[in-house]
Amino acid sequence: MNDAPHPPDRTDDELALLDITLLLRYGLAAEPGGLRTALFGDGAAAAAVLLDRLGTEPRSVAFLADTVRAGGLARAADLPEPLPRREAAALVREWLRTGTELAGGPAVDDSAATWLRAVATIIELKQLTRARGRSS
Repeated sequence: MNDAPHPPDRTDDELALLDITLLLRYGLAAEPGGLRTALFGDGAAAAAVLLDRLGTEPRSVAFLADTVRAGGLARAADLPEPLPRREAAALVREWLRTGTELAGGPAVDDSAATWLRAVATIIELKQLTRARGRSS
């Protein structure tokens, strides 16, 4: 039997209000546990909601994740256009800069890349679900 508490249900509007920068600040370098779970759970879902609302393609976020994994957060934060749309680029640049402020080196870079990949996956699932709804 799984005794883990069931996470509360949140709407997209509720997720969009979460402070993703704060979740990144405390979750990227955290050991496995509550802070990390919050970042990779609600934090990833919230980021996906925001980026999806800005028309961001999941492949763009996945490419950014690969860039972070290859070159690190600092290099990605210095990109003139980390995502194709201006609003999305500004938002994600803030998140990347938050990660660069953490002392953690390659481990934090890898965590950020993994988190961005999760965000890309959630965006893709949201888009596929919408497309299936339209085709019914």
